[in-house]
Amino acid sequence: MNRKLSLKIRKAHRYLGIFLGIQFLFWTISGLYFSWTNLDEIHGDHYKNLEMKPLAFDNLISPSLINFSDPIRSIEIRDINKKPFYLVNEKLLFSARTGVKKNELTKDEALYIANKHMKKGLDVKSIQKITEVGKHHEYRKKLLPAYVISYHSEDNLKAYVSILDAKFQSVRHRSWRWFDFLWMTHTMDYEGRDNFNTITLRAFSLLGLITVISGFTLAIVTTPKLMRFFKKN
Repeated sequence: MNRKLSLKIRKAHRYLGIFLGIQFLFWTISGLYFSWTNLDEIHGDHYKNLEMKPLAFDNLISPSLINFSDPIRSIEIRDINKKPFYLVNEKLLFSARTGVKKNELTKDEALYIANKHMKKGLDVKSIQKITEVGKHHEYRKKLLPAYVISYHSEDNLKAYVSILDAKFQSVRHRSWRWFDFLWMTHTMDYEGRDNFNTITLRAFSLLGLITVISGFTLAIVTTPKLMRFFKKN
């Protein structure tokens, strides 16, 4: 009886191990990578000008003088080529000295913003406008359109500046891309990366637990001393 039971458990354990092995390998590799990496470096802090201080402006007009009919929920100051602009409701730019609406950020203005936030000495390779991105793009879930500034770098370094609000959005480089890929395999969220409640993750976690339990059970039924111990208790 014990032999038949052990053969069934051994077979189930073997097939579960084969089926789950690749995902277990990804979990292990990604876990090692996360524990050995510096998150500040992943965020690209070593490429940023962390000592950057915003410019101070004077002679600004009152926001009430802006030709804007909707209620104002929020207002911020944006420095664009050393000129002050009001960002109203996180989407519209107006000159903070004339009240004139700014239609779109230019490439030179985006480069100015990027240069302020990035460390000095970086060599710009190109600057392009993007209006849409795929669900796996490194700039996903951020405001579009945007300018992507590419730099001459072994890390394929890129910075992103959104056009509508003139905001420096993010820095992307090779280590971040590896982190993003491994994070996807770790969470098994192949759409947005950060959902820990996917059916796939739940299923593999449950099957993983079953695999571990089957391994312990197999050890028990194939070890006479353990079998006698559990029969007595």
